[in-house]
Amino acid sequence: MLLGEIFELVQLVFVVAFTLFLANCVDYDILFANKFVNHTDSSKVTLPDAFLPVDVCSARIHDNVLVIFILIISGVFWLHRLVKFIYNICCYWEIRSFYINALKMSMSDLPYFTWQEVQARIIEIQKEHQICIHKKELTELDIYHRILRFKNYMVAMVNKSLLPVRFRLPLLGDTVFYTRGLKYNFELIFFWGPGSLFENEWSLKPEYKRGGNRLELADRLNSRILWTGIANLLLCPVILIWQILYAFFSYTEVIKREPGSLGARCWSLYGRFYLRHFNELDHELMSRLSKGYKASSKYMNCFMSPLLTVVAKNVAFFAGSILAVLIALTIYDEDVLAVEHVLSSITLLGVCITICRSFIPDKHMVFCPEQLLKVILAHIHYMPDHWQGNAHRYETRDEFAQLFQYKAVFILEELLSPVITPIILIFCLRRKSLEIIDFFRNFTVDVVGVGDTCSFAQMDVRQHGHPAWMSAGKTEASIYQQAEDGKTELSLMHFAITNPHWQPPRESTHFISLLKEKVHREAAAGQQGIIAENPAFTSTHSLQSDSEPRSLIANLLMGPPSLASLHLAREGSINPVSTGVSEGASALHSISPVSTSLHLRGSYPSARLPRPDHPAVVTGSGTDARTISSGSSAWEGQLTSMILSEYASTEMSIHALYMHEMHKQQSRGEVSRHTWHRQESDESSESVNEDIEATRNFPRSSTFPTTSHQEGPAQQSRGQRRYGGASDLVSGSFRVQRTPRMPMGGWSEENQMGRHHDPVPEEGSEDELPPQIHKGT
Repeated sequence: MLLGEIFELVQLVFVVAFTLFLANCVDYDILFANKFVNHTDSSKVTLPDAFLPVDVCSARIHDNVLVIFILIISGVFWLHRLVKFIYNICCYWEIRSFYINALKMSMSDLPYFTWQEVQARIIEIQKEHQICIHKKELTELDIYHRILRFKNYMVAMVNKSLLPVRFRLPLLGDTVFYTRGLKYNFELIFFWGPGSLFENEWSLKPEYKRGGNRLELADRLNSRILWTGIANLLLCPVILIWQILYAFFSYTEVIKREPGSLGARCWSLYGRFYLRHFNELDHELMSRLSKGYKASSKYMNCFMSPLLTVVAKNVAFFAGSILAVLIALTIYDEDVLAVEHVLSSITLLGVCITICRSFIPDKHMVFCPEQLLKVILAHIHYMPDHWQGNAHRYETRDEFAQLFQYKAVFILEELLSPVITPIILIFCLRRKSLEIIDFFRNFTVDVVGVGDTCSFAQMDVRQHGHPAWMSAGKTEASIYQQAEDGKTELSLMHFAITNPHWQPPRESTHFISLLKEKVHREAAAGQQGIIAENPAFTSTHSLQSDSEPRSLIANLLMGPPSLASLHLAREGSINPVSTGVSEGASALHSISPVSTSLHLRGSYPSARLPRPDHPAVVTGSGTDARTISSGSSAWEGQLTSMILSEYASTEMSIHALYMHEMHKQQSRGEVSRHTWHRQESDESSESVNEDIEATRNFPRSSTFPTTSHQEGPAQQSRGQRRYGGASDLVSGSFRVQRTPRMPMGGWSEENQMGRHHDPVPEEGSEDELPPQIHKGT
């Protein structure tokens, strides 16, 4: 990682210096043979002949004011990156010390450890060394909260449609625009920039926890967003030039070598936040999305236009004919290449043919959009209600393209980002200032030993569950408090399966138990032939296709009998060799790809499956062999991790399909609000005090809760840390808060004030912030 940051600094210097050289130090008349050069020894023009003398080049640079300005801006930015790099070196050194001294992991063995192993060791050393001085034990959720504190907020804001990233344009219709530059500005304003809402990396400023001065704070946030937008507007020319140059140097060679790469697809940045569970790490998210990539590509290829296919075939024919003649002439006499524009024509014709072929489908492929969309849902876990049954429609395809976009669209959006980002900040985000203030106050909770976190990340179905997602009777949340798209329920299920030793709160435990019981009951009914309205059968029967013939999930989802064995991971992951498991587990054990791996692993005497009573075992996805047997090799550990990870992924996929099917059946006949076209306001906003807002010339919040009460400043305490920070792992000072675990703000009803809450268990790639090391005092 450090080496990558070093090369980023070198790349920045190279791009600026090389561009400066090309613009001021090259005589293009000589290079293009428009001007002759007299040689005494040879008449051949060489490349150095086109280079201007140093004094001429230097004078041209000094006389250009724009170049000087760009150099100054580039130098300031490079110094900023250099300071950040030096800071990261200090952080990484503390991370290294933490791994070696606290976790007892050497740097040479670190690549063989899985996340589950690292997490288990952190929990163990907390018991011995008390790295969190205010808690006796840490839980898996505590660690996830520390790592994903800010990302959980961003996921929640995308889920509640609080961020202005969706627009309806006159000709393009519904459009999503969410780039890395826009995301960087959001995080700069909300989390860590000058005047942000957080006073440090773990605590929201006290004034944002009280509702009395919300209008004043919203006005202040409005001004901060305005100045940030103006700064982006002033720097727009420089940033735009940088984006163009960087894209040119990065993608030109790739486009020449593989022109079809622009037709490839990738998960958009908006899609990654829309599809992300609460408390889902980056590697977990990317693993899940990668498994759905192939089916997603097939689904998008179902919509090849017959007219476009005919045009592409004919254009490819004509371009190929001309290219064939040029190649034949070149083979006959290589001097043809010396003719002006012949080499360029060959290159452009080749690119044209490659692009045309990307629009010509394989004539042997047979597509079934509904089945492919089910396979996609099994991996991505989220999709709007109105997609089901409409997979064949172009409207569904266009909406899915907002999550799964062309690489060319991604590049184009990044190039346009310096121009569009200031407009969004100044004219769109400012109008939501009051809603943002209300959001952070109403949906922030103080967790003992962790600090301020997003209340949605608690995955409490009582406070944030949605009745239409199997939470009816178990949730007390209003429309304003409910997470959309089943985010709370699906995130809870995912976290429980990924971390089987985690103990959820009482309401969440009850939800999981009821869901498991319902799945088993309906799976048993399916075995008896009662499948007319059986969601467990319906959700899995539709996946009997050849879309993924060799994957575990395709082999598993062959009918309802396999569902009878599914035990949620909080009671232990599926163990194919343990005694007393249901017949479904036996079916999993018999699946060819997995049973082969089990056979390979079983050939080693030292390797054995994890036992629930083993003190060092984490029976979740990614378990390492070191937690199973000290004599196991690294290869066996990786094999065990792969098998258990696949089982956990499959278990989550089945429950995601089942929950969507149940949601679909419960929503029949109801006029439901589709979250894909969700309105930006709720009816829960009607109780804002009109008299107070009438005195201020400020846009009214559309999400301020119905009931409110004033809260005093939350008690704050300084945390301490005994070991060096481990990147996102354990970074941040653990702090104590003696107040009840309640959302800060005014949405808690009076009867909730007296209720005894279950206590909280004591504790990028391109989008990553630098490691934060919280210094205790």
